[in-house]
Amino acid sequence: MPILQKQPSQGRKDSAALPKVPVPPLHQTLDMYLRCMRHLVPDQKFRATRAIVEEFGKAGGVGEMLQRKLQERMDRTENWVYDFWLHDMYLNNRLALPVNSSPVMVLPRQSFKDRKDFLRFAARLIAGVLDYKEMLDTGALPVEQARGQLTQGVQWDPLCMDQYTRIFSCYRRPGPKQDTQLEPKAGTGAKAQAEFIIVACKNQFFVLEVAVKSRRLGDTELLVQLERISKMAENAEERLPPMGLLTSDGRTDWAHAWDILMKDATNRETLDAMERSLCLVCLDEASASGGGGADLTDSERAMLMLHGGGHGRNGANRWYDKPMQFVVGADGVCGVVCEHSQFEGIVLVHCTEHLVKYITESARKPVAPVTSASDLPVPRRLPWRCSPQIQGLLASSADNLQRLVRNLDMDVHTFNSYGKEFIKRQRMSPDAYIQVALQLAFYKCNGRPVPTYESASIRRFREGRVENIRSATPEALAFVRAMTDEWDRHTDAVRMSRLQDAIKAQTHYTVLAITGNGIDNHLLGLRELAQELGMDRLDIFKDETYLLSNQFILSTSQVPTTLEMFCCYGPVVPNGYGACYNPQAEHILFCVSSFRESTETSSAVFSRALDHSLLDMADLCSRTAAAATTTTANAAVATRTAAATAAASPARSTNQKQAFARAPPTKGK
Repeated sequence: MPILQKQPSQGRKDSAALPKVPVPPLHQTLDMYLRCMRHLVPDQKFRATRAIVEEFGKAGGVGEMLQRKLQERMDRTENWVYDFWLHDMYLNNRLALPVNSSPVMVLPRQSFKDRKDFLRFAARLIAGVLDYKEMLDTGALPVEQARGQLTQGVQWDPLCMDQYTRIFSCYRRPGPKQDTQLEPKAGTGAKAQAEFIIVACKNQFFVLEVAVKSRRLGDTELLVQLERISKMAENAEERLPPMGLLTSDGRTDWAHAWDILMKDATNRETLDAMERSLCLVCLDEASASGGGGADLTDSERAMLMLHGGGHGRNGANRWYDKPMQFVVGADGVCGVVCEHSQFEGIVLVHCTEHLVKYITESARKPVAPVTSASDLPVPRRLPWRCSPQIQGLLASSADNLQRLVRNLDMDVHTFNSYGKEFIKRQRMSPDAYIQVALQLAFYKCNGRPVPTYESASIRRFREGRVENIRSATPEALAFVRAMTDEWDRHTDAVRMSRLQDAIKAQTHYTVLAITGNGIDNHLLGLRELAQELGMDRLDIFKDETYLLSNQFILSTSQVPTTLEMFCCYGPVVPNGYGACYNPQAEHILFCVSSFRESTETSSAVFSRALDHSLLDMADLCSRTAAAATTTTANAAVATRTAAATAAASPARSTNQKQAFARAPPTKGK
């Protein structure tokens, strides 16, 4: 079967049937904004902010005018916030992609017997990629669904599948002020129908055709081709400068280098191949000395996947503009690096889980007969023309990447005391519970609440991406204070009540976010629309409180998996934390990141505080349950005693006996 079925994917067709993202009521958003920030800023600053917000939202004011314009934009576009959000979150961001923007998935550890075993694994991975691509092209990927929030639980809500169409077809091109997303255009001819991947090996890039005469190459044929590439990469005389380093630099610096490269016809052809290829497969050299990947901790594997270990290891064996880079390390360190502007983490999870299952099943099958190598097109090395100016930029990119490597502080650890099943037994949402635990952990470390970001999918809507759940709620703060500063002032019953209130508040905001009623996208749309209309920067958007509201000291996300793998990413501000978590039945895996240059953060310290917070919360739940059981048991004893007394005393009425009989039974967890 051909690698690329030419009929279009069903993603966009399915998306057209979904509702549009709504524009929330103006005053609902403004009220919620004030509520979210009230406890995060000093009283005097908040009073000034409230006055500014009231002026913005007054009848007949600029807020109402922008709201009408936003509703008009909703009527004439598929998704009124998508472009605003995409540019603000990603394309305008000038930071380097590794660590700062591109999340990674770290696969289960592998143990390769030799070089051939390593390349065989990579060949099976490529075959799995092609299999997944075929599912996308033929519309075989089922439409995902989520529990019905738009239908009040009456039925499951279908989710927008547009993001899947971008995995193998898009590209992020650098720009001096703003990057550009490239998408294949219909009717552009055979040139746009890529049937090749790029293989990175020893910092060199090779074109590997994955289909011959419309027939997809199998595992054995791919292995032959990878062996060829591996041998070609060993040739030191033909080795070219490590051009992948340029893509690891800040986006403005990389755009400058891109402009220089594009002046040469050879470089233009190479960059065009990079843009049109299906994906990158990175064959990494062993990163660790001695025992190889088996000696590496999960934290070390995560960091190697995020930045490649710097220019001295595999940091140049990447091309960060590609949506998908599949990394296979000779030491068994394997994973996926994704360019985040194209799709969200759940897309990465589903694709990666398919690959791992495919590789596992493929390894059980008999080895297919080897096709004669002469029947396969010879892989070709992508050429570069490297001027002295580019050589200087490469040296600068290498230094910048090395600073990023030194700066990243990562702690990947598993909390083993309990998992999501214990939380469910408390009749609490595991996600909301973990978010409250993150608030408690940060407060233990810093003694204050901070703006917190939790990504929430809005794929229930056409072209939906994400909204922000603002987890630093007033209710969460009340709970963490009762567990820390105000411990002596409260009983367990009060603490438990505050925990339940915090869980309810978190759950309520989650529902608002996933149904298109969060505040962040709405405020962003109002701000960007005002700029489009040529209005001076409005007071509400230059107010210190608004600027603070977008400094997410805690950037969090739940990325659950069904296999032994994990997702991680870096912090989004210099003095912040990235906290990705993967709740399982009996444990929770956390990936906590921060920057070493900040004196305010330590990933290890935060992780310890998080473990203690989870234990404290479980202890509270257990003590409260035990107290309730004791109270109920005492009531039951009293009931039996009273009933016996009543039976012995004719003076007690039948109604009294019936009332005692209705006493609640003893309940366990």
